[in-house]
Amino acid sequence: MQRLSLSVGGSARRILALGAHSDDIEIGCGGTLLRLVQESRELDVTWVVFCSTPERAREAEASAEQFLDGAAHRRIVIKSHRDGFLPMDWAAVKEEFEQLKREVSPDLILTHYREDRHQDHRVVSELTWNTWRNHLIWEFEIPKYDGDFGSPNLFVPLSAATLERKIALVLKAFPTQAGKAWFTADLFHAVARIRGMECQAEELLAEAFYVRKLVV
Repeated sequence: MQRLSLSVGGSARRILALGAHSDDIEIGCGGTLLRLVQESRELDVTWVVFCSTPERAREAEASAEQFLDGAAHRRIVIKSHRDGFLPMDWAAVKEEFEQLKREVSPDLILTHYREDRHQDHRVVSELTWNTWRNHLIWEFEIPKYDGDFGSPNLFVPLSAATLERKIALVLKAFPTQAGKAWFTADLFHAVARIRGMECQAEELLAEAFYVRKLVV
């Protein structure tokens, strides 16, 4: 399998991570971000969450600080839209995307999968493509009851240590989610194990993404 590098010596130094909810970025691409920070201390990361309550915002900010520990520069933005209502807030969210476009010129954007069954996730994905039309965009996946996993075409292998750190950070950071059936260590590990098998990762673990346009 052909491997491309976006880490040390690569061009992806300015990262924009966009999540609809307070734990989406961590679940979808937390291992990738941990690996990027470890491999390049020059990272400049903008981390944006669109839906939160005051309690969830505190969780999200503390979690982002942990995941980005070691990055050269980081900016964490937590907005307060209602969970489940982003489609109804389309105009306001679009304005926020346009403001971000004026502030951030990313080398790599991490956002939701366009075919995700959660309405908030789809809004964030669609507005990402609508706002940044000539950028490298990786769409991450979130396990859920709806069963919307597809066939991703980009894989980021993870070491066992990196995956365990990701899972430990997620479980500790979001106590409000602890009682939910999908919020368990074995589920997060299972997803990484499947994706690691699909890309023949050295330690059999990976995160996966959908990349719709790639110029090399």
